[in-house]
Amino acid sequence: MKTVLLEPPIDLDALPESPAVFAIFPTEGRPYLARTSLLRRRLRRLLGPRATLSRLLNLRDVAQRVEYRLTGSRLASSLTLYALARRYFPEDYQRLIRLRLSPFVKVLLANQFPRTTVTIRLSSARAFQYGPFRSRPSAERFEQEVLDLFQVRRCQEDLAVSPEHPGCIYGEMMRCLRPCQEVVGVEEYRSEVVRLVGFLDSGGRSLLDSVAVARDRCSENLDFEEARRQHQRYLRIEQVLKLRDELASDVDRLCGVAVSPGVEPGCVELLFMLDGAWLPIVEFAVASTGKEMIPLDRRLRECVAGLTAPRITAKERAEHLSLLARWYYSSWRDAEWVAFSSLGDLPYRRLVRAISKAAAAVQTPLFGA
Repeated sequence: MKTVLLEPPIDLDALPESPAVFAIFPTEGRPYLARTSLLRRRLRRLLGPRATLSRLLNLRDVAQRVEYRLTGSRLASSLTLYALARRYFPEDYQRLIRLRLSPFVKVLLANQFPRTTVTIRLSSARAFQYGPFRSRPSAERFEQEVLDLFQVRRCQEDLAVSPEHPGCIYGEMMRCLRPCQEVVGVEEYRSEVVRLVGFLDSGGRSLLDSVAVARDRCSENLDFEEARRQHQRYLRIEQVLKLRDELASDVDRLCGVAVSPGVEPGCVELLFMLDGAWLPIVEFAVASTGKEMIPLDRRLRECVAGLTAPRITAKERAEHLSLLARWYYSSWRDAEWVAFSSLGDLPYRRLVRAISKAAAAVQTPLFGA
């Protein structure tokens, strides 16, 4: 994506009437940074001459230069604005772009007796982090329903284990292994936590498969009453899994690509996320540009082969995932999201179809004439 530099005198009529992110640099101080769906109209209002006094902001007399980047989707605009805001406003960029961090369900593995919590902060400490969710109530409901399937503690305290510990109602209801009262040891309790993490990491398959095996075994042994109970448990697990928001997964392995119409003619934008981190936007030419006609699938595989996940901090990963969640869960999602577990498992057929759809939106032919 190109950055265009404009210096006075600026010909406002020559600007494209397209979505863009722009920065107006004054003679002193930090720039005015914003995004717009109509660049020419917005800059005319900010930099155009005024015949009368107005309360509307006008930067014509202080603007030294203007930089802008055209964008092909609202997601691309959000990512571009985020990157520029971090550069020019490192102290308060979240407030500037109104970025609200998404909630996650975290399993605190560093604790001697691991527990779960709902948080908006990711950590680099030992933890399994699952999300992002649409909202905190959505994450909390999923957390509580999942805990009903396991005997992991719900208390938030750092346990001082003792046979004299008063315990809690969940222990009395046999919904907790009661490590606080030394009913189980550290290793036995951690084995239950491992089952919980395996359930989340496998999308529920680890528990569904074991319950299905138990149900079928009971049926073969003609123990139909127990088979019925196991089937009810199977249905219960399926209902819990339906409470997951669409993006929820291990945040350290969340991968996908958003496909949208491109800025340049004959191109689409590919916005890759690898391991919970955004990569630079890729302008992918739909039609082969050289003399040799190279198939779209082959050029796409060559493009993907050069991608690597960037190293970012836990705070940056939370911000990247929150940008994804804000766009994906919105009513204004304007690109197709293709999820995958790793680059080696990327569904190329589905990705090619998404590229074809984005190209058709701007009437771009898939093959050269």
